Amino acid sequence: MFLWFKSLHLIFMVAWFAGLFYLPRLFVYHAMAKNEETITFLTVMERKLLWGIMTPTAVLTVAFGLAMVIEGWAIYKTQWWLHTKLVLVAFLLGYHFWCAKLVQAFKQNRNTHSHVWYRWFNEITLIALIAIILLTVFKPS
Repeated sequence: MFLWFKSLHLIFMVAWFAGLFYLPRLFVYHAMAKNEETITFLTVMERKLLWGIMTPTAVLTVAFGLAMVIEGWAIYKTQWWLHTKLVLVAFLLGYHFWCAKLVQAFKQNRNTHSHVWYRWFNEITLIALIAIILLTVFKPS
């Protein structure tokens, strides 16, 4: 079962990260938008991306990741790289919830950040992804 869990974990992780990369890009456009039609369109896109794609794939990523950890607990319980990866995943979940708050702020016309801030905000995900992949591939002991 482990390889099934791993495959499904990777599939849903790729989809979740696609959303984690794209949603802040929508925030950049939204922060720059002046036209009411564009603002309305972006608000709908942000909501659909967050709740229709990102949240379900985040849940499935975590579920299949936990299934792998449970399946291989005898091996994993002493490996610090996995503990570090899990901390980074918890951080990404916090980032995900932060994005949800930002979607709500845009919906209520309460955004307080510039498009430049969102460009930097978007880079957080890349740093986390690099760290997670390096930890997972190299499994430093």
